[in-house]
Amino acid sequence: MGGNVLAAGTAAQILFGIFFLLLALRVPVAVSLGLACLPILLIEPRLSPMMLAQETFNAYNSFILLAVPFFLLTANLMNTGGVTDRLMTFSRSLVGHFPGGLAQINVVLSVFFAGISGSSTADAASQSKIFIEAQRKEGYDDSFSVAITAVSAVLAVIVPPSILMIVWGGVLTVSIGALFLAGVVPGLLIGLVQMATVHAYAKARGYPTYARATIGQVLRSFLVSVPALTTPLIIVGGKIFGWFTATESACIAVLYAGVLSLLVYRELDWKGLVGALGDTGRLAGVALFCVGTASAFGWLLAFYQIPQALLANVQTWGLGPIGVGFFIAGVFLLVGCFLDAIPAIIIVGAILQPLAQGVGMDPVHFAMVGIVSLAFGLVTPPYGLCLMIACSVAGMRMGDVLRDTCIMLLPMLGVLAAVIIFPQLVLFLPGLISPEFLR
Repeated sequence: MGGNVLAAGTAAQILFGIFFLLLALRVPVAVSLGLACLPILLIEPRLSPMMLAQETFNAYNSFILLAVPFFLLTANLMNTGGVTDRLMTFSRSLVGHFPGGLAQINVVLSVFFAGISGSSTADAASQSKIFIEAQRKEGYDDSFSVAITAVSAVLAVIVPPSILMIVWGGVLTVSIGALFLAGVVPGLLIGLVQMATVHAYAKARGYPTYARATIGQVLRSFLVSVPALTTPLIIVGGKIFGWFTATESACIAVLYAGVLSLLVYRELDWKGLVGALGDTGRLAGVALFCVGTASAFGWLLAFYQIPQALLANVQTWGLGPIGVGFFIAGVFLLVGCFLDAIPAIIIVGAILQPLAQGVGMDPVHFAMVGIVSLAFGLVTPPYGLCLMIACSVAGMRMGDVLRDTCIMLLPMLGVLAAVIIFPQLVLFLPGLISPEFLR
């Protein structure tokens, strides 16, 4: 931009250099993003440090982002109020007789819970407490137990409703209803390949199974779980059919979770409510702080037109839609190893959006390639937040579980490749139910 003291290249070196230096010094991501902005704001005469607070506040001044704490509260209320226990019983009746029964239940419960929470970290925390010790008692290897618990938790950001979808839709102006629909098929495919991986492990290592449930047991567990299973239908269906916005659907989900926990299952007491509110406040505070500082960082990138400079050479490569899709996935896979998914969407998503538009990628397809790719970052070092949580609960080092984790990620990479090559995997449901959501 004309009249600036710093050129785009110099500004990019300062921003990214300070940011990665602070990360190496183990400064939290959200704080690193904010501090990286300060030297630029001090050097550039037309800017001032107050703009950091201003741009951060502008990011918070968003009705859509109110959905984030409400979805987290829904998940915490259902965990505390006994809803997760009912879903676990139903999952056991469905897949407990498969090889590696307890690990299969882990995956299926993650699919169900993903339709409620939208947060992989919430899923990883709750599932780790439930499954890791239980699998130890049944003779599963610790590295396998930790790996499958962490890897299955990433389904929460792919299966709707997903907090990443809400952030992506709000920041990059994509229909959240379309993203909710687009995540169904990839999420189910990843769940299926995870179950197949568990099957292979169980056969190779002789992991135990449970007795097959009778039809009566399946039906009883299903009927008890129906109120909980209705939650994602209320959230996603209400948004898709225009009954309420994403934020309103999150508020309704909180009310519904409260009714289930207090009046239907009657397991939520005052202590549990206080605990759920406290956990929600902590998780939401971290997530939204990242949104604010990442938005300020992204605003500076736009001010210096750094995305255009970074992509100038890439656009001359002549990549088609599939080539660009793999390039985008590769960038997000790499970035996800070092950066939380929310700031990655705000910063990297905005950089790559013009490249996707240039080859005619549908915005929903671009979003799902990015979101599925970022899901891997939740279990890949050095960031790997879900893997870190599961290792912490198990009392293990991350290095001890990397081998099994990488093996489990390989089939998931196959699903990501299929999503890139066959866009209809993500566009089929939005086009079928609400074509007006596309483009």
